[in-house]
Amino acid sequence: MAITLTGGLRRATPPLVGIDLSASSVKVVELSRGQKAALRLERYAIEPIERGAIVDGNIEKPEAVADSLTRALKRCGTRAKEAALALPSGAVITKKISLPGGLREEDYEVQVETEASQYIPFPIDEVNLDFQILGPASSAEDEPDVEVLLAASRKEKVDDRVAVAEMAGLKPVVMDVEPYALRSAVDHVTGFLPDAGQGRIIAVFSIGQTTTSVTVVLNQQTIFEREQAFGGQQLTQELVRLYGLTPEEAEARKRTGDLPDNYQRDLLQPFVEQGATDIGRALQFFFTSTPYTRVDQILLAGGSAVVPGLVEAVAERTQVPTELLSPFKGMELSESIRERQLRGDAPALLVAAGLAMRRFDA
Repeated sequence: MAITLTGGLRRATPPLVGIDLSASSVKVVELSRGQKAALRLERYAIEPIERGAIVDGNIEKPEAVADSLTRALKRCGTRAKEAALALPSGAVITKKISLPGGLREEDYEVQVETEASQYIPFPIDEVNLDFQILGPASSAEDEPDVEVLLAASRKEKVDDRVAVAEMAGLKPVVMDVEPYALRSAVDHVTGFLPDAGQGRIIAVFSIGQTTTSVTVVLNQQTIFEREQAFGGQQLTQELVRLYGLTPEEAEARKRTGDLPDNYQRDLLQPFVEQGATDIGRALQFFFTSTPYTRVDQILLAGGSAVVPGLVEAVAERTQVPTELLSPFKGMELSESIRERQLRGDAPALLVAAGLAMRRFDA
C-alpha cells in the first residue's frame, strides 16, 4: 500500500532516505539493493527532537525539527538528496470507493476528485489528493467496478513537512501516510515467515511516545486498526516525578539504564505490566469486534517496545508468541552498521524503513 501526496515518485532509483518525524525524535533510513539479499541497510540514525517541536503530529517548531534532521543526516553520513516522508493518520482522510473499471488514468483522476468532494470537509483546492486502485470491487463477472483508495490531506500539513526537509537540504519526492509506510515494513518481514505468512493472523503493536497503534494483518491485508493511549511518555513522566530529572535526562537514562536501584521495582515493572494489560485488552477488543477468534503472532515495534521485560510480559499475558519486530530482517548490513546497536534501535525504525523501501517501487 502506498499513497503519494506530493505528486509522484520518479521511477529511477537515486539514493533515497526515509524520514520519520515523531514527537521524540527524527529517524533516518537509507536502503540499497543487496548482492546476496534483495535489500541492504546502508545507514540509519535516530536524533532527539526538542520537546514541543512536534505535538500531536503537528510541526510547531520547523527550525528545531530541521536542525534535528540535519544532525541525523550528518551522523549517518548519507549523500542522498531525495527524501520520503509521511503524515500521521490523523492528518489524512482516507476512503475506499468504487469506480468503473477500464478507465484511463486521467479519467480516474477526474472521477476521484469528484468523489473526494463528498468526503472532504474543506475546499478541494486546499488539499493534496492521491489515489490507488486496489483491485476489482466484486468477484462477479458482470461487475466491472474497481475498488479505489483515495487519500487527502490539507496542503498546509504536507507543506510543513516539505519545508522541514528542504531546510535540511533535501528534496521531498514522496509524502506517504504513516500506517501505510509501517505496513510496507511489516509486509517485508512477514515474507520471511513460513509460507510467507499466509493464513497467519499477525498483530503489530507500535508503541510510541504517547499512543500505541494496533494493526492486525492477514494475508497482507489489514483486518483491524486501532490506537490507544499508552506510550513511553508515561514512564518518562514517572521518572521526572520520582527522581527530579528533566524530561530530556529521563529519556536519556531510560536508554542507558543509569537509574536508582528501586527503578525496576517501583517504575519499570508497573509500566511493563500496564503495557501487557493494555495489549491484552486490545486483542480482546479485536476478538469481540471482528469475526476472528485468534492471533498467531504478536510483533512489538516502536521506541518503547524495547523496554526490558515487555516482550515476556506480553507473551505471558496473551499466551501468544511475541517478539520484537525489526524491519531489516533478511537484509544485508553495510560495514558501518553495528549489529548490537541495531537490535535495540530497529523496532523504532519501522516507518522510516517502510518509507526508504519506496525507492524500489515498481
